[in-house]
Amino acid sequence: MLADASGAALLGPGGLVAVGVYLVALVGVGIAGRMAREQDSLNDFYLGGRNLGFFVLLLTLYATQYSGLTFVGFVGQSYRQGYGFLQAIPFTMSIVGAYFVIAPRLYRLSGSRGYITPGDFVQDRYESSLLTVLTTLVFIFALASYILANLKAMGYVVQEATGGRVSMAQAIILLSLLMVVYETLGGMRGVAWTDVIQGTILLLGCVVIFFAIAYHYGGPSTIAGILQTERPEFWRPPDLNAKCKWLSTLVLVATGVSIYPHAVQRIYAAKSRRALRRSLQVMIFMPLVTMLPMIYIGWVGAAYFPGLGKSDSEKVLPMVLNELFEIYPVFQFLLVLLVAAIIAAIMSTVDSALLAISSLFTQDFYRRVLPAAPQNRLTRVGKCFSWVLMGVMAYLAIRLPQTLWRLTEIKLEVLCQAAPTMFLGLHWARVGAKSIVAGLVVGLIVTLTLLFGQDLGVSVSGRPWGVHAGIWALAANVLVVWVHSIFVSRQLTRRSQESA
Repeated sequence: MLADASGAALLGPGGLVAVGVYLVALVGVGIAGRMAREQDSLNDFYLGGRNLGFFVLLLTLYATQYSGLTFVGFVGQSYRQGYGFLQAIPFTMSIVGAYFVIAPRLYRLSGSRGYITPGDFVQDRYESSLLTVLTTLVFIFALASYILANLKAMGYVVQEATGGRVSMAQAIILLSLLMVVYETLGGMRGVAWTDVIQGTILLLGCVVIFFAIAYHYGGPSTIAGILQTERPEFWRPPDLNAKCKWLSTLVLVATGVSIYPHAVQRIYAAKSRRALRRSLQVMIFMPLVTMLPMIYIGWVGAAYFPGLGKSDSEKVLPMVLNELFEIYPVFQFLLVLLVAAIIAAIMSTVDSALLAISSLFTQDFYRRVLPAAPQNRLTRVGKCFSWVLMGVMAYLAIRLPQTLWRLTEIKLEVLCQAAPTMFLGLHWARVGAKSIVAGLVVGLIVTLTLLFGQDLGVSVSGRPWGVHAGIWALAANVLVVWVHSIFVSRQLTRRSQESA
């Protein structure tokens, strides 16, 4: 993934020391988060006392939204798809657009009703334990697959960046231990503060690497001139199937990513409505300084390193940097910045998901079984669960085959089936729990049938007409909710008339 063209390590002894110092500093931030805690409660541990100001909230949202995929997968996709991959920028902006639909009301309700998790909103809004359990299980599945895939990615990154001096298993164990230490020390406050460091490194890495590469290879207009001759297919307009896929992906990303539990909890944790609004207003422009540079680097690779296959195309960034270093040795520091930025992006994703899944277990399951449990006991349970969960995820990431990466592909398709629960619950006062449950169950059945039907001998396509299985299922989900709500409404009207 990150080895250079010769397979040599990207980081020398000095680079390893620099990255090591950065990682150790994260534990110090976790300790600072623990010292700053105001009380031993779920509110303080999982939401940072609802005191995240504009700057911290912006960078924790930013660091959580982007992962190692930004530096590896996006560059490779841009290399293969050309200008068509610019679609990824509005896709990412659509997430922030969805936040604007749900965040203001969620923030207001979370403050007045004391929500800790998305499950608290579901239970309070619908008063249905069944719906709360089903929705929470969907959230946990999405978060677990998210953690697993990113742990595997983190192991590959470190192994290849060090030329095998640190094995994949060693990297997963070491960094998993590091994350669970600062997460259990500082909770949301510690995670958010580490996200400030990680988000800054991520942003700095994208911008500095972009300008360094543009300085040597030329800007987008120069690259476009080369590609117009060398890769004319880059200029070919998309067909109807591709357009359907783009629209499908936009809806999938907007409805799925925006309801990630760790994203919802950051909405709850905002210090004020003004801080939340300002953070989202800035967030909508972040793809332009994060994803656009990586997409441009993919174009540079297509212009100067043609003919690469799918696997090699994901090594374009280190290939471009290595050629740059041979000419300008002063840019050697970019290697350290690149590896640190990728590790930071992955860790900020994993630690946030870990904290969220711990809160779901503690608040939505354990506390419902033992409602009288004191706050300090609930906090200890959540911390212990984090250690157990991270141990299990690290073991699975090391032992299970790469085919589990398929979980990454389907998690959003499953997760978006919970979107009507959140979006309709906030904006449709008359929708009830039974309608939402019926829609959720139908949506999950349709999703799994389309995704795995062929494995079971059913002749179905996983993406009919280029539209994701999850979007077909979401359409069925919303349709069932609407029809069921009309039916229930008519029944209530008829009973009211009969009783009168």
